[in-house]
Amino acid sequence: MTEPAGSLDTAPPSGTFPPVDTGATIRLQLTLQYDGSGFHGWQFQPDQRTVQGEMEAAVSKLAGRPRTVVGSGRTDAGVHATGQVASVDMPARWRADTLHRALNAILPPDIWVQEVHRVRSDFHPRYDALTRTYAYRIGTRPEARSPFHRPWCWALGEDLDAAALARAALPLPGEHSFLAFAKAGQPERGDRCRVEEAAWDAWELGLRLTITADRYLHHMVRYLVGTMVDVARGRRPVEDMAALLGSEPGLETSPPAPPEGLFLARVEYPEHVRIPDDTTDDPTPPEARSTADP
Repeated sequence: MTEPAGSLDTAPPSGTFPPVDTGATIRLQLTLQYDGSGFHGWQFQPDQRTVQGEMEAAVSKLAGRPRTVVGSGRTDAGVHATGQVASVDMPARWRADTLHRALNAILPPDIWVQEVHRVRSDFHPRYDALTRTYAYRIGTRPEARSPFHRPWCWALGEDLDAAALARAALPLPGEHSFLAFAKAGQPERGDRCRVEEAAWDAWELGLRLTITADRYLHHMVRYLVGTMVDVARGRRPVEDMAALLGSEPGLETSPPAPPEGLFLARVEYPEHVRIPDDTTDDPTPPEARSTADP
């Protein structure tokens, strides 16, 4: 995602607001949960409903002027979050606890603010992230196809070889090129990612992959899951996983798993980014402070 340049007071994507001199601002970190079913992803799009668009409308209403909300990363259409992290600069009269209550009072029911914390004025939710954890849920039991479960898992409704899935995940930890598992690369950032954990376990309706890495390529987790499921179904050998990581010529991944099973579960940051809500002196070094977008 390319962050907009300039002040956080740039005009929001929709709506107009009277000019208000808010004076000093503080930066706040928001931990969000949302049901991605009704959104065209995180990132603002002019004629589509997005999570960023809803969040910016809410904080701008509360601040009385346009506010920019920056996320730790983009989730695609249909992808959910139980631990997305974002930041916003608000007038200094706001406290973390009052903003927390106010946002949950006006946000639509498919977005919930779990936590709000004050952070250093140089905090950036994307660039300061140490790791991001995703969970992918597959519904192997017939009940997964119920309308009360289908929107939040890949509702296969059939058994999978759990041992084969576990073996397929074994080559993933470590630093590798995941170019084979990406819809589109990011040439300026390369295609290598460091995976700290990748393991399957059980959830109430089936099986779940938990993966933690420093970064991800576009659709990377969904391509990984789609390929591992084909291994578990006996449609391709488990050795394909290591071969794909090695960019073996002529070898392709399986189709990506659908978005509804994917959840952004957690984003980790250094402890020093948070500061007490009643802090009067921002510990951010003056030379690191900026009025640019976080």
